[in-house]
Amino acid sequence: MTPSVAIVGGGLGGLTLARVLHTRGIPSAVYELEASPAARDQGGTLDLHEESGQRALAEAGLMPQFRAVVREEGEALRILDRHGTVRFEETAVASGGTRPEVDRGDLKRILAGSLPSGVVRWGAKVTAVSPGRLTLATGDVVEADLVVGADGAWSKVRTRLSGAVPHYSGLSFAEIHLSDVDDRHPAAAALVGAGSMFALAEGKGLIAQRTGGGRIRVYAAVRTADPAAVAGLADRDRLLEVFADFAPALRALIADSGGAVIPRPIHALPTGHRWPRVPGVTLLGDAAHVMSPFAGEGANLAMLDATELALALADHDDVESALSAYETAMFPRAEAAARASAEGLEACFAPGAPAAMVEQMTRFAAHHH
Repeated sequence: MTPSVAIVGGGLGGLTLARVLHTRGIPSAVYELEASPAARDQGGTLDLHEESGQRALAEAGLMPQFRAVVREEGEALRILDRHGTVRFEETAVASGGTRPEVDRGDLKRILAGSLPSGVVRWGAKVTAVSPGRLTLATGDVVEADLVVGADGAWSKVRTRLSGAVPHYSGLSFAEIHLSDVDDRHPAAAALVGAGSMFALAEGKGLIAQRTGGGRIRVYAAVRTADPAAVAGLADRDRLLEVFADFAPALRALIADSGGAVIPRPIHALPTGHRWPRVPGVTLLGDAAHVMSPFAGEGANLAMLDATELALALADHDDVESALSAYETAMFPRAEAAARASAEGLEACFAPGAPAAMVEQMTRFAAHHH
């Protein structure tokens, strides 16, 4: 039996699902609100883990394309305190090269480009969802044996399965960028290094990532109980006040950045979120288990969910037994990652920061060598 599969959302999870299904001879259609894979800035850089993101690409038959765009040097990590003193440093070579970095935009382009033309319906807005059926803004109705919600944190499909809503984590990011850093901001380039830099204090920090094309993306992170307070962070002068006790070289990451400051309150679904089996509909990725980024698992889990779901559909004779198998494995996996991400958030901004993160990374490094 070849089921018909309608996927809501053309992010990394939805595209991975469509691609792995395609390699197994199962057709699907992806309904994505954005007009094209490059419709907006696709976010920063990801490290793809061997057991999840890289496994998904292997099952998708896309490892050669992935290898062509990865940045091995992006695995480098530096942890600083607010005075700019380096408290932990690891080069990519030392980290063993198992988690190379890739820009999200590159990964999305590879996945989208691997699908037959017409599989992704760009610019398609889904207005209503019920098991086995989608209604589009155009009034068209799509019938399918399976509807998959790959539609992110504020998933429309999730409302068919669960009343859970993402809650504010108590942490907000203000996102800024520096461009052409090697020529225009050599001090910032040296400070951040080839990969990621965390400069942490109690309750706040600057997290910077080197991305392709000579750019650095900086997340100024602030613990604040009020999610509305994040709006006040969308202002460079206000941010510079918040980080007044940070070293001048660190504050320069804020002062020298260009373009808009983008406020991003961080949300998470309850740890251990799950739902009873509902025929003909399931979720993957953030729609199922959005969490804070402090376990580095979001995209990796979405791609792994997609792969496991595709393989379950290929291996089972009927959709329901495939969904049972998929969800039974996915729920505990997501719960463990959500717990790790909540603990990671606490460790990063705890009193005495960056001590807890330095200890965690030192242990991790010792375990991996």
